[in-house]
Amino acid sequence: MNTPIRLSIFYGTAFFVIGVYTPFWPAWLSENGLEPREIGILLAVTTWTRVAAGPLVAQAADHYGQLKPIMIALAIMTLFSFFLYSQTTNYTLLIAIAFLLGCSFSPMLPLAETMTLDVAASTGVDYGRMRLWGSLTFILAALGGGTLLNSNPGLQALDLILFGCAAIVLSCFLLPDLQLKKAPVRQYPVLSLLRSPIFLLFLAATGLVQGSHAALYGFSTLHWKSLGWSDTSIGLFWAEGVIAEVLLFAFSGFLLKNFGICKLLFIGASAATIRWIGTGLAEGIYAITLLQLTHALTFAATHLAAVHFVRRIAPKGTAGTAQSLYSAIGLGVSSAVLISASGFIFEYSPAGAFYCMALSAGCGLILICILWKKWDGNCLNLESPRARHPK
Repeated sequence: MNTPIRLSIFYGTAFFVIGVYTPFWPAWLSENGLEPREIGILLAVTTWTRVAAGPLVAQAADHYGQLKPIMIALAIMTLFSFFLYSQTTNYTLLIAIAFLLGCSFSPMLPLAETMTLDVAASTGVDYGRMRLWGSLTFILAALGGGTLLNSNPGLQALDLILFGCAAIVLSCFLLPDLQLKKAPVRQYPVLSLLRSPIFLLFLAATGLVQGSHAALYGFSTLHWKSLGWSDTSIGLFWAEGVIAEVLLFAFSGFLLKNFGICKLLFIGASAATIRWIGTGLAEGIYAITLLQLTHALTFAATHLAAVHFVRRIAPKGTAGTAQSLYSAIGLGVSSAVLISASGFIFEYSPAGAFYCMALSAGCGLILICILWKKWDGNCLNLESPRARHPK
C-alpha cells in the first residue's frame, strides 16, 4: 500500500468522526440536558486546550522527527476520551473530559498535514487529492449519520463517534514511518515563530475567518432544528457544503497556481462575510442550500491557502510546529472565543450569533489585505533578533 493511500485512509477515518461530531454532537449534549451556554463552554474548553497542547506536541514531534508513534498515542487517547463521555453526566467531569479530548484529538490533524505536505513535496502527489478523502467521509458521516439517527431511536451520535475513533487508531498503525527533518538546536521554535510580525498577522487574519465558522459548527444544527428541519435534512445541509469542499480540493493545484495564496485567502474571507449574514436570515431550503455551498470558499479555499502559506514560510525543522500554531492559534483561539460568545448570543438571538460571525470574517478580510501587501512570498528568517521577514 503506497504512502498517499495510507494518508488518505487516515483522513477518511478522522473526518468520519468530525462528520458525526460537528453536526450532531451539540444536539447529543442538548439531549443530555445541557443548555446552549453550557454547550458553548464545553466546546470552547476543547478548543482552548488545543491552543496549548497542539504546539507543544508538534514541537516535540519536530525534535523527535517521527510522527507515527505520537499519532498512535493520540488516537488511543481520543478513543478513551469519548468513551468517558458515556460514563458521566456531571458537568465538572464533562469539562475535564473535554480538556483531555483537546489534548488528544486536536493535535493529530496538524501533524497529519505536516506529513501530507512532506509526502506531496517528495512524490509530486497533489495535497488536495489526499485531503479530499477526509471531506468525502465527512459527507458519508453527515448523511449516513443523520439517516441512522433518524431511523434508529436507540442509536446515539456517541456510538458512531466511538466506532470512528476505533478506526482512527487502526489507521494510525498504517501511517508511513517517515523520518522528517529534525529541528535545529534552536530551543524554542514556537517563540521564534511568534516573534515574526508577518506570521502573527497571518494567524490573526486566518483566525478571524476560520473562527467565524464557530456558530456554524456549534449551533447551526440547533438553529435548523428550531426551524423544523429533520436530522436527515440537516445531514444533507452539512453534506452539500462538504461536497463543494471536495470539488475545490480536487482542483487545489490548479487554484494555487492560477490564484495564489493571498488571493485565495481574500476570496475565502469575502465569501465568509456574506455567508454568515445570509445564514442569519435564511429559513428556506434554497437559501440554506446556496449558502452551504459557499463552504468551498469560506473554509476550503482559506484552509488550502493557509497550509501552503505555512509550508512556504516555515524554516527547515519547524514545519510541524508552524502548522500546529496555525491550528492552535489561527483556528483554536478565535474559535474558542467565538464559540463561547456564540453560545451566549444564540440563547437570545440565533440570527445575532451569525451576524457576529460576519463581523469577525470582515475584520479578517481587512487583515488579509494588509498581509497581501506586506508578505513577499519567502521563508521566515528566524535567526534575526526579531524574526523579521526577509526583504
